[in-house]
Amino acid sequence: MSETNQNQTQQAQPKRKRILSGIQPTGTPTLGNYVGAVRNWALLQKDYDCLYMVADLHSLTVREEPAALRRRTRELSALLLAAGIDPVNSVLFVQSHVPSHTQLAWVLACNTQYGQLTRMTQFKDKSAKHPDNVNGGLFTYPVLMAADILIYNADLVPVGEDQTQHLEITRDIAQRFNNLYGPTFTLPDGYVPKAGARIMSLAEPTKKMSKSDPNVNSFVLMTDDRDTIVRKFKRAVTDSEGSVRYDAANKPGVSNLMAIYSTFTGKSMEEIEAEFAGKGYGDFKLAVAETVADALTPIRTEYSRILADKAYVDGVLKDGAARAARLADRMVAKVYRKIGLLQPER
Repeated sequence: MSETNQNQTQQAQPKRKRILSGIQPTGTPTLGNYVGAVRNWALLQKDYDCLYMVADLHSLTVREEPAALRRRTRELSALLLAAGIDPVNSVLFVQSHVPSHTQLAWVLACNTQYGQLTRMTQFKDKSAKHPDNVNGGLFTYPVLMAADILIYNADLVPVGEDQTQHLEITRDIAQRFNNLYGPTFTLPDGYVPKAGARIMSLAEPTKKMSKSDPNVNSFVLMTDDRDTIVRKFKRAVTDSEGSVRYDAANKPGVSNLMAIYSTFTGKSMEEIEAEFAGKGYGDFKLAVAETVADALTPIRTEYSRILADKAYVDGVLKDGAARAARLADRMVAKVYRKIGLLQPER
């Protein structure tokens, strides 16, 4: 192909939208995190320009043991690679490795109204959970999140039910800045995955699955081995009816297991009901457990291999930070010029 034809082909291709998403290194992701976020991250790489961030700065709103935080940051990075994040076609980086995030966060904080931050429900919820550590970072958390998104001009941000308010304030901050200083930031939209159930606790199926739950049988971790996965599903709460039937209101335990099974098999609720008609919960729980184990075992194996190569993981993160910084530094320089900060000669 000639250079002219090659340029014409590149011009004909529409620019891919950019997605940014992050996850905190506060522990090993659960099955719920995998279904709701991590699994989709790998799928999004085909159609979008993706930046994936290990959000270590966000985790500081709760006191962390320093050595454990460093260890978990590397472990989570290795797990994301094992789950299919391609460090060549996507940018995988650690938030604190790109200082421009915090530089932009200060500017945005000066363009965010106090009243907006006081209305954030997550601040109220976390303050109630940690009354001994209601810190300023917890209060300004949404501003740093806005900086994470706006610094890359992200078009889309995968959001769950508990993060829609953060996206709304990000758009508000961006719009306010654009109105004051001229077009600067892209107003991001939320991205809702096409498929994937909301995974609930195995012990209390009316609650979301959480790795912070004191009952270890309530959640499945992405790194759990097959025997552990089977054991946890065998102990999953169901009901006394004995029939596999989807009814989220009256049969939350069984319905949660059906949603998990459907997620990994692609079967509809009707097909699952037919498959287990006349069978007991024991057979059903084992089938769900085996299906989940089959999906997670290759990831766990690859995770162990990648984590053992510390130099590789650190090299990926160094390269990712450099690529992210090239974008982020340009945006901060642009913002600094617009607000009137005198910059040194280069």
